[in-house]
Amino acid sequence: MRKQATRKRDMHLRYVSPVLAGLILAALAFSGLPLEAGERQGAEPSERPSAPFRSDSEGRRWEISGKSDFSRDFAGPGLRVLRPDPAWSASRSPLPDATALVPGGPGSQRISPSQSPREGLPALGLAQVVVDDFGRPFPLPARTPERIVSMAPNITEILFALGLGDRVVGVTRFCDYPPATGAIRRIGGLVDPSMEVVRSLDPDLVVAFRGNPRRLVERMGKLGLPVFVCDIGEGLEALFPLIQRIGRITRTESRAAGLAADLRRRLDAVDAALKDVALRPKVFVLLHGQGLWTCGGESYVDDLIARAGGTNVASFLPKKWALYKRERIIEDDPDVVFILARSPGDFAAGRDWLLRSAGMGGVAAVTSGRIHDLDEDAASRFGPRLVDVLDRVARLLHPERFGGTG
Repeated sequence: MRKQATRKRDMHLRYVSPVLAGLILAALAFSGLPLEAGERQGAEPSERPSAPFRSDSEGRRWEISGKSDFSRDFAGPGLRVLRPDPAWSASRSPLPDATALVPGGPGSQRISPSQSPREGLPALGLAQVVVDDFGRPFPLPARTPERIVSMAPNITEILFALGLGDRVVGVTRFCDYPPATGAIRRIGGLVDPSMEVVRSLDPDLVVAFRGNPRRLVERMGKLGLPVFVCDIGEGLEALFPLIQRIGRITRTESRAAGLAADLRRRLDAVDAALKDVALRPKVFVLLHGQGLWTCGGESYVDDLIARAGGTNVASFLPKKWALYKRERIIEDDPDVVFILARSPGDFAAGRDWLLRSAGMGGVAAVTSGRIHDLDEDAASRFGPRLVDVLDRVARLLHPERFGGTG
C-alpha cells in the first residue's frame, strides 16, 4: 500500500511546477516531518486533465521521482498543511541584525569540526558579527568575498543585481537568471546539493536559504564553510532587509542601499498610483501544472496581489500554496485570473485547460477575457523582479490608474 501511494504521489508532483515542488520540499526539509496524509484540499481526479500538459521547459522541472532520495520523505498521497518546524522558530534570534565584536572572521582561518568557534580564529583582530536566520553568529568578512556559492535562485538574482556575478562560482540547477548563470558550476538542487562539489569550489561565502535542508547547512558549518542562511519573507516589504543583509555579508552595503532605493522608488510609484482605489477586483492565481494550484494567505504572492489593488479569493487559506476545488472557484467568480507560466506555450495550455473545465464558462474572468500570464520564475522567486511583477499586476488590475482604459 505504501509503495502504491508513493507512486501515485510522485506521478502527481511530476507535472507540478518546479516552484511549487520546491516550496513543498523546502517545508519538508526544514520540518523534518512528512506531510500529513489526509483529504486533499483541491481537485478530484475527474477534474484533472486526462493527459497532463507539459511545457517545453519540462527538462528543467524538479527531478521528483521514485528514484529521488528526498521524494521518499513524503508520506501518503494526500497533501494537506505544511507545518513549520518549531525548532526553526525557536532557533531564530529576536534581533537578527544585532552585531557584536569577536576575534577573527571568515577568510582568516577555517575552523575544523572538532574546534569551538573561537579555537580556529586568530588571537588578533576584531570582526563584526551578524546573526543569520538560523540564529547563528556569522563573522563579517573584512572585504567582499572572492568565491561565492548561492544555494537558491532568488539569492543568485540578488547577488547579480549587486554586481557580484563575476564572484559567484556555484549555483543550483534552477538558477537560470540572469542568462550569465549558464556558465557557472552547478552544485545540485535546492534540497539535494552536492557537498563534494560545494567543498571543491573552496568558497569563502555560501549563501543558503530556508528551503535548503537544515542538516546539510549544519554539516557545511561543521566542515568550516562560511554559511549564512536567509529566510523568505511573507510580504514585499521583507525584500528590502533581505537585500540589505546580503549586501552586508558581501560587503557591498552601498550597492545594496542603491538597489533597495531603486526598488523602493518603483514600489512607491505603484502605491501612489493606486492611492484611495475603491474597487479591488477579485483575483485567482493559477500555477501552471496539474490541478488548480493557487496561493493562500501566507504566500508573498497574496501580499503582492493586495499591494497591486486586488483581492486574492484564496487568501482565507492558512497556507502558502494549496489545491483549490473547481466548484469553489466557480462560486468565488474571480474578475481576473493570472496564470503563472514559464513560457507562452505554458500559458496557452493553462488557459485552454481552464476554459475547457466544466462550469468555468460563466466565471467573470472568462466572460470578460481577463486571463493574463505572469512570469512564473519572476513571481515565484523572492528577489528584485517581484517589483516588475507587482507593476504588471497593478496595471492589469487598474489600467485606468496608469493611463490606460478599463
